[in-house]
Amino acid sequence: MPRPRKRLAGAAKPDKKGPAGKRTKTKNPGEASTKVKNSSPQTSTSKNCGKNLSKYWLMKSEPESRLEKGVDVKFSIEDLKAQPKQITGWDGVRNYQARNFLRAMKLEEKAFFYHSNCKEPGIAGLVKIVKEAYPDHTQFEKSSPYYDPSSKEDNPKWSMRSLILC
Repeated sequence: MPRPRKRLAGAAKPDKKGPAGKRTKTKNPGEASTKVKNSSPQTSTSKNCGKNLSKYWLMKSEPESRLEKGVDVKFSIEDLKAQPKQITGWDGVRNYQARNFLRAMKLEEKAFFYHSNCKEPGIAGLVKIVKEAYPDHTQFEKSSPYYDPSSKEDNPKWSMRSLILC
């Protein structure tokens, strides 16, 4: 049975607004909207102590049922709590920038588990990265809603991480 889809959230960058409050195009492609947030605080005191700051990521998940290619992709904090040892693989990410952020995450970094597309969206818990990035197996499973026929086993496009509930 295919695994439920879990997603990463959008970038935590301030809006770049020009005259009269109009949005301006960003010149740095790294500032484009993504599916992962690195929510390290940016304050004047953080400039002095930047080495002591922890990185927190935002991992989006949909706690209510939604069918994608005939498969329910629901996954909530309660589903994570029900997993053996409260560990899960974060699979089904099909956004290149979010994939790159997944690969950039370090062991022991923490992430907010965020419920989206539901009646009460918000942070539902805290998780920790417990495994280095590895190939997402769902890209090769034809029955998976995340199947990618252009991805090859000797050169996989998509990665996943393992997380544990804190």
